[in-house]
Order: sequence, then structure tokens, then C-alpha cells
Amino acid sequence: MKVKKRFVALVAAIGIAVGWLTLGGTAAVMHATSSTEFCVSCHSMQIAYEEYEGSVHFSNAKGIRAECADCHIPNDPIGYVFTKIRATKDIYHEFVTGKIDTEDKYEEHRMAMAETVWAQLRENDSATCRSCHTNEAMDLYSQTEEAAKMHEYGVENNQTCIDCHKGVAHFAPEPEMDSAAFDQLFALADNTPKNASTVYPIQPIALADLGEVNPTTEMTVISETNGNRTVEISGYQMKGAERVLYMGNGQRAIIATLNDAGQAAVEAGEFAADEYGNEWRTAKITGTVDSPVLDSLDPMWEYAEQLDNVYCATCHAKIAAGHFTVNAWGPVAKGMGDRTDISELDLEILTKYFQHHAKDVAGH
Repeated sequence: MKVKKRFVALVAAIGIAVGWLTLGGTAAVMHATSSTEFCVSCHSMQIAYEEYEGSVHFSNAKGIRAECADCHIPNDPIGYVFTKIRATKDIYHEFVTGKIDTEDKYEEHRMAMAETVWAQLRENDSATCRSCHTNEAMDLYSQTEEAAKMHEYGVENNQTCIDCHKGVAHFAPEPEMDSAAFDQLFALADNTPKNASTVYPIQPIALADLGEVNPTTEMTVISETNGNRTVEISGYQMKGAERVLYMGNGQRAIIATLNDAGQAAVEAGEFAADEYGNEWRTAKITGTVDSPVLDSLDPMWEYAEQLDNVYCATCHAKIAAGHFTVNAWGPVAKGMGDRTDISELDLEILTKYFQHHAKDVAGH
């Protein structure tokens, strides 16, 4: 009986030892292969590491560093193991395919790699981000006014961290949009009926010798002769800035810019002060245009939504046009546009899209 107990004890001891070695060894291997040193030992990760070295997650005033695993490997056991298994593909590509072993190859696959990581973070509600950052711990009063507003907006709209914080450790993919969509606008404009009663420019156009009309401005057609349209434009002028026609009373969305002759040709109402002390009056002007125009804004807004998807949503979640006022959208769009390579014309079209659908536009 004593021998049997000793045998059982020996078997149990061996089992515990094997289990400890197996589980402990596995844990040690998993931990070692999660270190930043291991991650960057692959040649393919050098570009990613150099970008990370220039980020606030590598060096900051607080002296707190987020390592590779802190951002890329969830803490929960299932997520941890699943991520480690999925990461074996990186080893395969490092030693077998050489998929991103040159800078050109890396740039070619940057968008796909980024979208893969973004999808994972959306799926787990940015779990690795939230292991350090939580909404409850944020001191909104210590943030810039704009940052505080965006964090409140994100919470209200059930957004997750990665929806806005792309490119925080690695460069975000450079957004690009080919010219095909804009060329389509010209093709549609070439087919605008001559008897169209209302038309809209797709780019800045001359209003005879009176000034320039901005894209998306509504123009009422009075007559048409051989492609030349006599049109009427209605808007508002602010006292002291009569060179400009605005979209609405108190709304600083510019629809046309007039020269001296244009200012003299304006049919204007009487000035009246708004709640801020600025004086506004109705204003309309008649002139001729001979540039391609559309008879509906729908294609322009479809194009603007594509611009939004490419130049805005690549870096952060889409922001509803109704989130800001007409006047706020101007500087917001310009400030964000300066961070991309969006063209001046595309930025103007995108800004007008936001302003036409802003929260203080009638009927919005």
C-alpha cells in the first residue's frame, strides 16, 4: 500500500513537473516572442520601428513607453493566444516570401497592413488602447477645446479609439484619389440640358467680367444662347466685405467673389445687424457664364462623399456634416486639409458639401 502511495506521488510529481515545464516553457516562449526586441529582429520591421521611434508612444514628457505588444497584443487570454497564432504569418513572410523586405514593397502593402490592424482594433473595441487610456480617466479640461469636443463626440456616437487615432505610432497610408471621378463630373456637365433652369459650377468659373463664382453655387438661368448662359446669383453681403457674396445671412460660406464692376452691378437690400453686431443685406447679381455646369448637385455631393472617404475617413471616423455649423466647417476643413495632399479645388468642394449640410442650414 505504501509503495502504491509512493508511486502515485511520484507520478503526480512527474506530472506537475512536466506540466510546469510545458506551460511555463510555453509562457516563457510566448513572452519572449512578444518583446519589442524580438519584433524588430526581423528586417521587415525596421521601417515600422523607425516610425515608432518618432512617435509619442516611444518618447514623451511622462516617460511612459508603449512597447509593440502593448498596442498589438490584447491582454485577455483568448485574444492573446489568437493574436500570437495569427502573427506566425509575419515569420512566414519574413523568411519565405519577402513580402515587405524592401521600402517599395512596404509602401505597396502599407494600406492593406494598416486596414488589417484597424479592423482588429475595431473588432475588440480598441482593447489594447484601453489598457492604458479610458474615457473615465480623461481630464477633458486639460485637453484642447477641439480634442475635448471630439472625445465627447466619440463617446456619444459609440466610436472606438482607432476610429480617430490612426497613425499614432506608424505613418498612416497616404490617401490618394485618381481623377476619374472628377472627370465624370465634366462628362455629366457636357450633357447638361440647354434648357436647365438651375445650374451649378463644378469648379471656379468667371461671371463675365464681374468676378468669379465658386463651385456648387446655385445659379438661376435667365437665358441660354450657344452655350452661354445668363444667370442670376442670390446671396448675402456683409458690411465692410462687399466684395464677397455669402451663402446665407450670417453664414460665411463664400459663393462668389466680385471685382469693382461686380460690386457696382449688385442689386442689394438694406443692411440689418445680426446678434453679433455684423450687418448683412441681401444681394443678387446677373451675368453670363460659358463654363461646364451641372443641373443638379447630387453628382457633386457623391463626389464630395468620395473625397470624405479618402481624405478624411482614412485618418479618422467620418464626422457627420451636421456636427458643425456652416461657419465652423470652414476653418475645420482647412485645418484638416492642410494635413493631407488634397487639392485646393477638392478641398473647396468638400468644404461646400459640409457647409450645405451643416446643422444650422434650414431643413437639416
